[in-house]
Amino acid sequence: MATKILIVEDDNNIADLLRLYLEKESYEVSIASDGGKGVEQFRHFQPDLVLLDLMLPVMDGWGVCRAIRAESKVPVIMLTAKGETEDKVSGLKQ
Repeated sequence: MATKILIVEDDNNIADLLRLYLEKESYEVSIASDGGKGVEQFRHFQPDLVLLDLMLPVMDGWGVCRAIRAESKVPVIMLTAKGETEDKVSGLKQ
């Protein structure tokens, strides 16, 4: 059974590129284009890893991460253009 990865990313180009590379390595991939769909897809797809953008429509990545953490300890890798120390510390606290 393939490792399942959920990509929560609103930029279709980035999401498709990630999917292409991950599927090439035999991962099973699902994509959600906003935070609300990301939480729904997390519950339905039950991934082994989440690649999460922070700047999302509907619900931001922080909210998605909190919702995931309320239910699971699945690894979450945050993908973001934010680089401030405050943002990094906030991400580690999730």
